[in-house]
This record gives sequence, C-alpha cells and structure tokens, in this order.
Amino acid sequence: MKEKLIFLDIDGTLTPAGSNVPPESALKAIRAAQAKGHKVLLCTGRNLAMLSPLLKYGFDGVVASAGGYVEFGGQVIYDCPMSDRQRDIALQTLHESGVFCTIEAKDATYGDADLGDFLSQSQGGNSEIQRWRAALAGELGIQPMENYDGRPIYKVVFMCREDSQLDKARAALEEEFLFCCQTVTKPACLNGELINRKFDKGKGIQRLCAHLGVDIRDTFGFGDSMNDLEMVQTVGVSVVMENGNEQLKALADYVCPRVEEDGLAKAFARYQLA
Repeated sequence: MKEKLIFLDIDGTLTPAGSNVPPESALKAIRAAQAKGHKVLLCTGRNLAMLSPLLKYGFDGVVASAGGYVEFGGQVIYDCPMSDRQRDIALQTLHESGVFCTIEAKDATYGDADLGDFLSQSQGGNSEIQRWRAALAGELGIQPMENYDGRPIYKVVFMCREDSQLDKARAALEEEFLFCCQTVTKPACLNGELINRKFDKGKGIQRLCAHLGVDIRDTFGFGDSMNDLEMVQTVGVSVVMENGNEQLKALADYVCPRVEEDGLAKAFARYQLA
C-alpha cells in the first residue's frame, strides 16, 4: 500500500477523554501501521504541553493547538501564536460577559479560578468538557490564570451558560477568529474554542502534506468533536468515533466503534492500515 499520513485526535478518539493512556489495541495498530511505512501523527486541540505525555508512544509528528503549531520529525513546520492585542481583547470581552476562559501557550495552560466550580454544575458533556474536568483535577497540568506570565498564546477556550455571552467577543474578533462551539450539556454549559482563522486542523494537515510532498488523498483523519470538522473535511478518508458528535458523524466516510471498544484498531484493520 502507498504510504499514508494518519492523523489522530486525542480526547475521545485515541484515548478516553482527559486520559493520556491509549488502549493497547490502538497502540498495536499504530505500531503496525508505522511498520508498513505509514506515518502516524497527533492532530489535536491540545497544546504541546498537554499532548507531551503521549509522545513516548512514538508518533511521527504533531498538529497541535488546533493547527497553530505543526511539527514533524522534530522540525517545526508552522508556528502561529495570537498577537498580544488579540489575546487581550479576547480575555477582556469574554470576562466582561461572565465567560470562563482558559488560555493555551505552547508549553503551559492557564485557567480562571472559578472554572472548576462552573464545570462541576454541568453533568456529562462532550470530550472537550471531559478533558477540562481532567485538566482541573490535575491530570493535564492546568495552572491558575494569575500565574500567566505573558508568554505567547495560541488558543482561548471558553465556557458559559448562553451563546449570547459570546456576542461582545464575536463583535470584536469574529473577522479574525472562528468561534468553534461544542455540544451544550445539562445544566446548560456551552463550551468551545477561539481559533485563529489563519489555521485549523485541516490547514495544519495541508501544510504538512505540502512540506512532505504527500497528496492530500493519501491522508486519513480520526476524530470525534466539532473541532475536528476541518480535519474531516480535508483528509482523503475521514473516520469519526461512535462516541462522537452527531453532525460530524454525518460527514464521515466511516463511523467506527467507540474508543473504549477498540474503535481505532478496528478502523485501521478495515482500511488495511495495520
């Protein structure tokens, strides 16, 4: 089989949401695919710090921070943090509207003080909500916002009760940033990401393919949530997890079993990647 580039979301796809431990079946499939000459990369909303515990499993590269940072074989391919102006406008307008925020540098993540209390009032939720619960429990290394030292920021994550709370930020920033919103939980919790329109997961994949000289038709993408939308729309073959967003599943070439049911390994087998 011709060499393929395989892009894997982490939370809810490679691992249970908020976890840093893939199922053994997934690791075996990844190693088998690499043995066949395929390249397997992480393609995630996580920053480099949050994904770093997974690097020990031997991935060939990363599309991190939802496409804002791309690395292959130790070489940086793309690096695009927010400007200080963009960061300050985002935090000011969101905080003025009572929105809880986390901000992500390449090597650190900072969150508002009351975010844990807010999330504890919302039950269930998508893989991104579950990831932040795990982060606040200390498993993914989030720091208090008061510790932020001004280092470059790639992404702002927001959580609030109502969409209208985002109006002020949208008026100021929607031309420059995509407001990627996820499923609402009960009690109401709207969560999402403020992502620079200069990049997304799909653009990150395109940049890497251009760097490596790989046809986009020779790519696979695996995901579960709406921040995987551009990846699903870009890759040659898109696979969405059964535990994923219904809208995203409707767009997929294939819906595989849940991450806890060895879905990734089964999809690798279906497409003879492993």
